[in-house]
Amino acid sequence: MNTLLSILMFFSLIHPPAIDVTDDVAGAVKTGNAASVAKFFSANVDIKILDKEDVYSKAQAELILKDFFTKNPIKSFAVIHKGTSKNGDQFCIGAYETSTGKKFRSYFLFKKDGAGLTIQQLRFETQDE
Repeated sequence: MNTLLSILMFFSLIHPPAIDVTDDVAGAVKTGNAASVAKFFSANVDIKILDKEDVYSKAQAELILKDFFTKNPIKSFAVIHKGTSKNGDQFCIGAYETSTGKKFRSYFLFKKDGAGLTIQQLRFETQDE
């Protein structure tokens, strides 16, 4: 039994399990809390929210997202698709619906940053029906 445990520990060190931060971010978006989402931002974030598109600092990106959540109060958010690239980067595509019935498609790109993953790119685009 000790041998099996040692082997499992050895392989977990060689190939650590992939960290899936998309669920944490989806949970933060569902609350409409920009500060909770911003915890996952990298130092600079490439943002496209409606007509605002640029690279912003973490603090600026949080304010822009907060403004979006204020103007578009959440009714629901669901992850449509998520995945991981060969180099360990992750992405998440979601559907965001407001309390007024507007629908947006969201996109988050996570890149390796030190030991973890951070949001490098964030998009909220109007979804045509």
